[in-house]
Amino acid sequence: MVHHHIFAQFCFFAYSLISMKQFQKLLFALAWIVCSLPTGLWAQSDVANRMKEHIVFLASDVLEGRETGHPGEAKASEYIQSQFKAIGLQPKGLDGSYEQPFKFMNRLMPTDNVALKVNGKALILGHDFQIFPQSGDGTISGMPIKVGFGIQAPQLGHDDYKDKGDLKGKLVLIERGTPDGNDPHGKFADYAAIDLKIETALKMGVGGIIFINPSNQDLEEPVIDYSRKVSRGQLPIIYLTTGVTKGNDIKEVQGTIGLHEENLTGHNVVGLLDFGQPFTIVIGAHYDHLGYGDEGSLHRGEKAIHNGADDNASGTAMVIELARTIKGNASMHKFNYLFMSFSGEEKGLLGSNYFAKNPTIDLSKVSCMINFDMVGRIDPAKNTLGINAVGTSPFWKEAMAGIQIDDMKVKTAESGVGPSDHTSFYLKDLPVLHFFSGTHSDYHKPSDDEALINYDGADKILRYVDALLVKLNENGQKLAFSQTKNEEEGEAPRWKVSLGVVPDYLFDGEGMRIDGVTEGKPASRAKLLAGDVVVKMGDHDVKDMMSYMRALSKYEKGDTVTVVVLRKGKAKKKKVTF
Repeated sequence: MVHHHIFAQFCFFAYSLISMKQFQKLLFALAWIVCSLPTGLWAQSDVANRMKEHIVFLASDVLEGRETGHPGEAKASEYIQSQFKAIGLQPKGLDGSYEQPFKFMNRLMPTDNVALKVNGKALILGHDFQIFPQSGDGTISGMPIKVGFGIQAPQLGHDDYKDKGDLKGKLVLIERGTPDGNDPHGKFADYAAIDLKIETALKMGVGGIIFINPSNQDLEEPVIDYSRKVSRGQLPIIYLTTGVTKGNDIKEVQGTIGLHEENLTGHNVVGLLDFGQPFTIVIGAHYDHLGYGDEGSLHRGEKAIHNGADDNASGTAMVIELARTIKGNASMHKFNYLFMSFSGEEKGLLGSNYFAKNPTIDLSKVSCMINFDMVGRIDPAKNTLGINAVGTSPFWKEAMAGIQIDDMKVKTAESGVGPSDHTSFYLKDLPVLHFFSGTHSDYHKPSDDEALINYDGADKILRYVDALLVKLNENGQKLAFSQTKNEEEGEAPRWKVSLGVVPDYLFDGEGMRIDGVTEGKPASRAKLLAGDVVVKMGDHDVKDMMSYMRALSKYEKGDTVTVVVLRKGKAKKKKVTF
């Protein structure tokens, strides 16, 4: 590696001996020589610089957050394709291209013929009424039958449908909330959910449902999420705003209700290095992100571009550079390699799921899949790399035992199921790995920008993967697959409240270490800080992430609990109100 201070001294010495014109020629010649050097002589700085070029482009405002199915995703796809082509990968998408398109439902939209009148007055969609995403298409007509809160709770001696007669095909009027008001600890709290009220009404055979706010309770208007993935119903389900119902008795309803799906197209980018081998290694990362943060953002404030430098321009850059490295390293040519940039990951692993069900190569010939998702932010203080899914093949732990890159530590997890694209391949009984440099307070926020990327850390990860690929090639065989316990679902409890923190998933001490605190949430109000380690919540000891989630599941909205944290080794007690 050329040392910068020696190079600078040389330039100064040369400049003192020759003319400016001669000096410029000398610099151009030096630049050409440097670019012509073998990869190994310039590896670290060259790879890191190229990764930076990729991330600077992919995380720029020009791409508007790379949301699947939007223009920014198309620009990112074009860039990745250009890199695959320059490296010499064979197109392995649809019809001889690098792209594999897939359609998905983006959101529901009201049909053009939606119209509604109440008591003879025409209402305005979005202002006077809303259509629930669970609604079906059809007409509603007549006087709705009032069924209170629409609750059937025989164990509590309560039935709002009692004495209402035969409701088959009839229009019913249901109040939101419960007889307890908005009390999360009330005996009817478990019956407040809209989905449950719809389910109960459907059992009664109703022909349409109108929701309203109760006149004696101050409830906010509901937020209708048309991007929510729900099963469409067979009958109209609407909500009338308080402005329509306040002081009015709903006597006559006439209308036509309808929703249609707005479908968009996402694009995987697929390229192959074919060395004529019997088995193939898949190397992938998703390149999509959240756009302006309409869905999945943790940002509180004005709408802004979510550039997703770490999530996941970093993983995309690593896939591109691994393709370049593998092509030039003959010791890695005992496998073929399929390089993939998935889209739709942020919307539910859409792209990788589509590929797994519609592969462009024979999956029975795939040895394993290696996934990179958020590999750009190794914390220098922790210097820890996370590797998930090591239980999916007995080979992984054996191979990793002999790999050490500088002083970087490695923390592993067993499960092949996780919130990233390797899951789609694990569910096809393929060994997988997921490389991950840790969470941070910029996750799913506009602040996840290129300037925060740790390129030295990314270079270490890439070198670690290089060493692992060499061991894979020394083995040369299709890896054996092992099923793993699903750590994401099996034992994980459900909880109704949130502390409002970003956990440090790479923390290997006792307790749950906080990586970031969300402003305005319970932890922030209790003055918990990033770096605090939660060791107790109320009467519940917190030993790790699982015990933290179990403790959290014991509390309800409105509860106040004493949380014990270790701050710089000293125990502190904080009162947290959920």
